[in-house]
Amino acid sequence: MRSSLSQTSAHQPSSNAPLIDRYKRLATWLLFIFVLIACSIRTEVTPYQLVVGLPQMGSLLQEMFPPDWSYLPTIWGPMLETIQIAIMGTTIGGLLAIPVALLCAYNLTPNRWISIPMRMILNLVRTIPDLLFAAVFVAIFGIGPFAGMLALVFFSFGIIAKLTFEAIEAIDPGPLEAMTAVGANRIQLIIFGVMPQALPYFVSYFLYTFEVNVRAASVLGLVGAGGIGLLLDRALGLFRYDRASIIILLTLAIVLMIDYGSAVIRRKLL
Repeated sequence: MRSSLSQTSAHQPSSNAPLIDRYKRLATWLLFIFVLIACSIRTEVTPYQLVVGLPQMGSLLQEMFPPDWSYLPTIWGPMLETIQIAIMGTTIGGLLAIPVALLCAYNLTPNRWISIPMRMILNLVRTIPDLLFAAVFVAIFGIGPFAGMLALVFFSFGIIAKLTFEAIEAIDPGPLEAMTAVGANRIQLIIFGVMPQALPYFVSYFLYTFEVNVRAASVLGLVGAGGIGLLLDRALGLFRYDRASIIILLTLAIVLMIDYGSAVIRRKLL
């Protein structure tokens, strides 16, 4: 009799577990819906405003088409400058991210007095948006592409370092343990144990950041940081939406080509 009672009491918590999980999921969904409604009220996002704004959106699209194709030769130079800003910013930021990512990874730098401060620096860099970086560097170095390039250096550094050290922490520890057992030093561990595993991910993150930087460099010109954004701001300021549309279409075409090339390279690496 005692054994049957103990078995019955032992099965009671397990029978209540699905009901508790159901209540937890319901509470989670209710909390999410409450936060969504509170945010929509605070930001005044309502379906009514969307319906009211649709006619204005349609009139704006009518002014953007057909694009002013005669403006295309004027924007080739600034667009090329935008791509060059993205290339330089991504390359320098990616190179700076490599040693920082190695110092942030706990499996390579177990000393928390080094890894934790480096992670705090990364969090600080990623907290500041690229437009704010660009505005600060424009105030320091003046209007031009150099300020935009520096802004993308910090932006790329924060993203690539963050993603790379997470990839390093997820690598297979077997090769590292085997190399440590035979007396390999830290440099040999990084070159022969870490890089073969982490390099494909680093290249993938580098290419992804380059795609983002091409779009970001197109906007940095709005604060005077060079590139096509300056002409875009000028076209919008003069209500020349037909010129703005040709700038947007050219940027879209270039981004699509970069995205296709990056996808091909990723498939070969991963």
